[in-house]
Amino acid sequence: MLSADIVLPCLNEAEALPWVLSRIPAGWRAVVVDNGSTDGSAQIARTLGAHVVHEPQRGFGAACHAGLAASAAEYVCFCDCDASLDPGLLTGFVRQVAEGGSDMVLGRRRPRTRRAWPAHARAGNLVLAQMLRRRTGLRLHDLGPLRAARRTDLLALDLTDRRSGYPLQMVVRASDAGLRITEVDVPYLPRSGRSKVTGTWRGTWHAVRDMSAVLAEQPRSLAAGGVR
Repeated sequence: MLSADIVLPCLNEAEALPWVLSRIPAGWRAVVVDNGSTDGSAQIARTLGAHVVHEPQRGFGAACHAGLAASAAEYVCFCDCDASLDPGLLTGFVRQVAEGGSDMVLGRRRPRTRRAWPAHARAGNLVLAQMLRRRTGLRLHDLGPLRAARRTDLLALDLTDRRSGYPLQMVVRASDAGLRITEVDVPYLPRSGRSKVTGTWRGTWHAVRDMSAVLAEQPRSLAAGGVR
């Protein structure tokens, strides 16, 4: 049976954690990366059986990368920890990678309600998706956080962004490395609590700024080890 580690970056998600962790596939490991929570998130996650990593450097990318560094499974997945996405859907992602259909699978968010994806966040995502197409040629529609790939491929990308540009840098460098990237539709639910990244126009602007810097990077040559 296929198994994977699911990296869950976490900052004050005590309300959402029980639902998120209840959706982890049987035999898979939840790696909750606490990024300075003050609401007891780390203790809740630990009580619910998750492997908890503490990352003192603030930033979405810092939390994600700490989780990747702490992973041990052949396949590593990423999912937000706010109950907006169902980590149970990742079984299909990993199966697609394992069977050779893709090297990286991304979830294209399909909002179930209008409030699931505020207009400012959707607009920022659309702009970045268009910029990504120009930079890589990839016809992706979303830079959503639900994704899966082999651990060795991810580590070989040598990701350096530690802010909100991390998920975009992962896709850009994977494309530069010749990895096959596919996108599948996933339901997007109203999150629990307020987004720390795109919950406001200001937060969205900062995210777009961080990601624009990633897109300005020149294509890089990667060592062959780990990247097929």
